[in-house]
Order: sequence, then C-alpha cells, then structure tokens
Amino acid sequence: MPIRYLDPRNDVVFKRIFGEHEAILRSFLNALLPLPDDGQIVSLEYLPAEQVPQLPLFKNTIVDVRCRDEKGRQFIVEMQMNWTNAFLQRVLFNASKAYIRQLDRSERYECLQPVIGLSILDDVFRPETEQFYHHYQLAEATEPESIIEGIKLVFIELPKFKASGLKRRLAVAWLRFLKETGDVDTPEEQAVLEQEVAAAAPEIQEAVTLAMEAGFTPGQLEAYDRYWDAVRTERTLFESGAEEARAKGHAEGRAEGRAEGRAEGRAEGRAEGLAEGLEEGRALERQTLKARLIASGLSDEEANRLVGE
Repeated sequence: MPIRYLDPRNDVVFKRIFGEHEAILRSFLNALLPLPDDGQIVSLEYLPAEQVPQLPLFKNTIVDVRCRDEKGRQFIVEMQMNWTNAFLQRVLFNASKAYIRQLDRSERYECLQPVIGLSILDDVFRPETEQFYHHYQLAEATEPESIIEGIKLVFIELPKFKASGLKRRLAVAWLRFLKETGDVDTPEEQAVLEQEVAAAAPEIQEAVTLAMEAGFTPGQLEAYDRYWDAVRTERTLFESGAEEARAKGHAEGRAEGRAEGRAEGRAEGRAEGLAEGLEEGRALERQTLKARLIASGLSDEEANRLVGE
C-alpha cells in the first residue's frame, strides 16, 4: 500500500511544516524571495499571528506564518486558496501594519526594518499574463532601479507555475513540493516523488516526511478534511456570487444603455447593453438635430448631409 502524502497547501499541513520548523521556513524564504546574495536569512524567530480583518467569503482559506530574522526584517507568509481583488488590499494592509508597529514613541524612523509579504496563491489573479511570479516594491516611476526600502510584496500563482520561469533550482523544488505532493496517489507517482526527494535539499526531504499522513493524529486528519470542505464551500459561494453579479450587471447595463445612451458601464455584463443604448442614443440625437435643421430652412438632403446620414 503506497504511503499517503497530505497536501501541504492545507492549513493543518502548511502550519505544521512552515510554522514549526525554522530551518524549513528559512530555506523556503531564501529560495523564493528576491533577496540579494549578501542578504540571505541566517536565522528566524516566529512571531504570534495577528488578528486582521477577515474577507466576507474567505474566512477559513487564508493561512499565515509570521517571523523575523536576525536583521530585524519581518516576513509574512500566506497560503491563499482563493483570490479576490480584496486580497491585494488585505496583504498591503497587513504588511503596512507590521511596518508601522515596529516603532515605539521613543524610537527613531531610522530603526524601521523592511517587511516582506510572500503570498502563495492556489488561484490566478493576473490572467492577462503567463508570468506567475510577481514582485512589487516602491520605486521611482521613471527610474525603476531607484527603490525606497520598506515594504515588498511577492505573489506566486501556483496554477501557472512552470519550472522554466525560475532560475533558482531550490525555488523550483519548493514550488513543486507545494503543488504536487498532495497529488501522489499511485505507487508509480510515489516512486517518482521519492527519487526526486532523495536528490533534494535536506529541508525539502524533511518537509515531505512531515507531510506523510501517518504522522497526523485522527483529530488533525479530521481538521484536514474540514479545511477542504471550507475551501470548496467558500469557492462555490464566491463563484455563485460572481455569476449573479455578472448577470445583474448585464441586465442593468442593457437598461442603463437604452436609457442614457452615453453612460459607461460599471460591470462586465453591461458592455452589450451599453453598445445598443449608445447607438440608439446617437440615432435619437441625429433625428432631433435633423428636425431642427429642417425647421431652420434647410432642405431634407442638406440636413441629412450635416448629421452624417
């Protein structure tokens, strides 16, 4: 019977692997964050999780681990199963809050250390590009190499992950661990995984061992299953809400387009309705203008020419 590996993207497994083993988390961050060679993390201490505003639909599918290194830099690591645009604001709020809380009233601004947020997404938030690794920082608009240190945000979209998109082999190995470990079902897949693990870094080998189902208690396995239930439920609720919003926007767009003609749509489904409304509005304007021109003494032919008919 093949060994069963639990999915490391799950709250129970993610926190066990990255929230309890400093060496593993350190290897993970050094591999995935845009740190210079002389800025690698040497040691970490865990920080207590903070209470941050919950997103209405996704109360259970955000997993975070917080830590600080020997230089005082803070790192916020999140595993996000679903994505909405509100996540971006939440992550920025989270990082900003950690940044400003470093100072007591007696300390100077020079004491502030960078805060780096790393969000691993099991969803897509930039569908317009094939790029899956996104690094945001405060930079001069005309000179992007001129950077103000403080807050950096990194988003990695697992569904779009391709090994060719990263230069660091260790980064590729860590992302493959996150994306593929939970999909090992057959003896053949297990053999491939074990072969790859044998050649991997010691921290990844330990992480794979920690993901084995045999190492979890019945209570932890029950929590593991509840988490997936929450993910499926929240994803269904969000998709249903998005579909209703699109349908409502489409209907409202048609009505608004016909009524106002030139008004711009506020949602994806309004485009078709607005197009019809705009055309009807223009036609009405041409007819009104034509009637006024004829009333002023112009012939029907001259009026047509002036209104473009």
